[in-house]
Amino acid sequence: MDENGTGRVVLVGAPLGNIGDASARLRDVLASADIVAAEDTRRLTRLARDLGVTVGGRIVSYFEGNEERRTPDLVEALRGGAVVAVVTDGGMPSVSDPGYRLVRAALDAGFPVTAAPGPSAVTTALALSGLPSDRFCFEGFLSRSGSGRRSRLRELAAEPRTLVFFEAPHRITGMLEDLAGVFGAERAGAVCRELTKTYEEIRRGPLGELAAWAAEAEPRGEITVVVAGAPAGPAERPADEDLRAAVAEREAAGASRRDAIQAVADAYGLRKREVYALVHAAQ
Repeated sequence: MDENGTGRVVLVGAPLGNIGDASARLRDVLASADIVAAEDTRRLTRLARDLGVTVGGRIVSYFEGNEERRTPDLVEALRGGAVVAVVTDGGMPSVSDPGYRLVRAALDAGFPVTAAPGPSAVTTALALSGLPSDRFCFEGFLSRSGSGRRSRLRELAAEPRTLVFFEAPHRITGMLEDLAGVFGAERAGAVCRELTKTYEEIRRGPLGELAAWAAEAEPRGEITVVVAGAPAGPAERPADEDLRAAVAEREAAGASRRDAIQAVADAYGLRKREVYALVHAAQ
């Protein structure tokens, strides 16, 4: 229970992989919280063991599959004065991980929410990417469907800020191919894999090269992708043959003709039908 007798939520930043990144506050919160809501209770047990900490409160599972159902119970515990700690498999809770529902519900019910901040894959990857980090936007996981993913990427094609994404290993090749197809194969990017872990790997280069590397290497583990923002303002209109070549380049990188035409039109501030007419006039 909080020293003032008031329930509260504590979001706990857990190491991404290197146990040495655990903070002293993480240890204190795990030892003192009345309830620890963990994305994976087995990982929490292993983390506590590695830290030499005994979790003093009740441990409950709190993951995507039961988050909605379990949140009311945790709010009820807050009403009884409990300190509820939320910990995920790594990084900060509620950033593409469980936690947001409880944060929102606790605030709506009038309970304080605080954090014991720790590592974040988003800012770690951004800093390591070598790309501009003064302005960025985080997109999390894109749609699992190719069409949904490409649709969202078309909306982001003109975004000038550096972009940060999460992606699953079995989808990373398709994602990078779509990035190259929609943003252009020469747009700079970085694939950050297994951050802070033994086999940490950072691949930097044009999106087309990164897509080819992923298709061959089949990277595994937790992956964060960072992509340079679009150049400011639409570029000067190229010659017709260069526009057709730009469409062909995106198609060769894996984009459909429709998506390639849309991406080129967006890149140069042109109407889609104008680029479409140029491409089909040459056939």
